[in-house]
Amino acid sequence: MKIAVMLLAASAASASAAPLPPELEKAVSAYHRSTIGGDIPALSRLFADDYVLVNSDASVENKQQALADFRMPGFKIDPYAMEQPVEIVWADAAVIGGVVNLSWTQDGKHQTRLIRIVHVWAKRDGGWRMVYTQVTRVPQALAGEGAVARPQP
Repeated sequence: MKIAVMLLAASAASASAAPLPPELEKAVSAYHRSTIGGDIPALSRLFADDYVLVNSDASVENKQQALADFRMPGFKIDPYAMEQPVEIVWADAAVIGGVVNLSWTQDGKHQTRLIRIVHVWAKRDGGWRMVYTQVTRVPQALAGEGAVARPQP
C-alpha cells in the first residue's frame, strides 16, 4: 500500500493561540472521523476534485487513487494523535499538519510508521476542501534524535 493513505492526520487540536475558523475546524474534524472510520463518501466530499497526494515513497496519487486505498478489504487506520501541530490559516486557504505515529492494518498485517504530514485546504464551492497532502516518513534512526523536534523560530 502507498503510505500516503495516511491522509489522516490533520485533525488534532493546535498548539497555536488562535483557533481555526469554525468551518475549517468542522472540515478537519470530519476528515479525521472519516479517515478513522473509512467513510469514503465523506472523504470524497472533503477532497477537491483536483486533490493531489504525495506519498512517503514520492509517488503521486489523484483523488480517486487516494480513495482506492480505503476500499481495500481489511484496510483500517487506527486512531491517532497529531503531535507538534502546525496550523497556518489565510482567508481562503490553510496549511495543517504535524507528526503522527501512524498505525494501520492491511492484508492482515499491522504496521506502524512515524510520519510528518501536511494538508493544504482551500475554500471551494462554499466549503473547505483538501487540495494537497504530503507525507514524509521520519527515518527510525532519527526518530529519537530530535528529528521530530519542533522547529525553532
